[in-house]
Amino acid sequence: MNRAAVVSLLLLTTTSLHAAEFDAKAAERFANLALACVHKEYPNKIAHNLNSDNDVAPPRALTPAFYGCYDWHSSVHGHWLLVRLTKTFPDASFASAAKAALKQSITAENIAQEAAYLRGDGRASFERPYGLAWLLQLAAELREWDDPLGRELSSNLRPLEQAANERLATWLPKLSHPVRSGEHSQTAFALGLIIDSTSDPKLKQLARDAAMRFYKNDKACPITYEPSGEDFLSPCLAEADVMRRVLPPRQYATWLTTFLPRFQSLHPEVVTDPTDGKLAHLDGLNLSRAWMLEGIASGLPKSDARVQSLRKVSAAHRQSGLASVTGEHYEGGHWLGSFAVYLTTGRGLAR
Repeated sequence: MNRAAVVSLLLLTTTSLHAAEFDAKAAERFANLALACVHKEYPNKIAHNLNSDNDVAPPRALTPAFYGCYDWHSSVHGHWLLVRLTKTFPDASFASAAKAALKQSITAENIAQEAAYLRGDGRASFERPYGLAWLLQLAAELREWDDPLGRELSSNLRPLEQAANERLATWLPKLSHPVRSGEHSQTAFALGLIIDSTSDPKLKQLARDAAMRFYKNDKACPITYEPSGEDFLSPCLAEADVMRRVLPPRQYATWLTTFLPRFQSLHPEVVTDPTDGKLAHLDGLNLSRAWMLEGIASGLPKSDARVQSLRKVSAAHRQSGLASVTGEHYEGGHWLGSFAVYLTTGRGLAR
């Protein structure tokens, strides 16, 4: 069976989750994925700079707020997921468990230790930019939560939020070239999160300036070369998605014509082994492509002829991507729920 046939069969035989169907029951499925991992310490993959024997410690001692979900950044956006869904469905059955988990993690004491860890010697590149950008997204979600717990947690998180702002503001002016990968090091997706999330006007402007510096003159992105076999972000689509944040619609439409003349050939990718954490990245690629295509469409003038096609391609990726968020395999279950919630709640779209 060829690739196209496999994709068609997948789309026909799986249950999709459309926006109209995203209700408390669907949210509970995603919330349970995060609740199952935010305090699950092992297995764990840490990127940890050892300065002495004193730095030899279990993850819960090194980063006591965000030690679960296999790695630091997944823990951060797992906590973001819980905040996002609790805000959206405050009376849902999972809300009390989500609040308890958030209170357990985001204490003033835990965050003070996290901030000290981030500022430690040899950690200038720790979780930069992906994890730090998600940390700012978590901070923004808490700031926007009109709830006593939200205000308490936002206050608790502030020292780490400030440390992340400082780290990114120091880094961006020194970054001479964008990173065009399809994984955590990618610049474009992180810039979009920073622009959407940071409370620091200086950093927001630095991020906007970096997007213009890196991408304004780009042309003919080779999207037919995508994806690489372990991508969970599209280099071409992420660049187009961040540029709609910094260009007005008509100027953006002109830029996009030059940058991405073709996108209709994109189709959902199929993971051959969901138990392989790297290969399972392609499930996340389907989800991130879906929200980026929606974002690109939202940045164009409403009369632009490409809007309908962009949304059609997005819908196919959305259907395939959401069908993969089962939690059957921890390799994907520890992070795909966050991507699904980012998509289904339209977090990255202009509000």
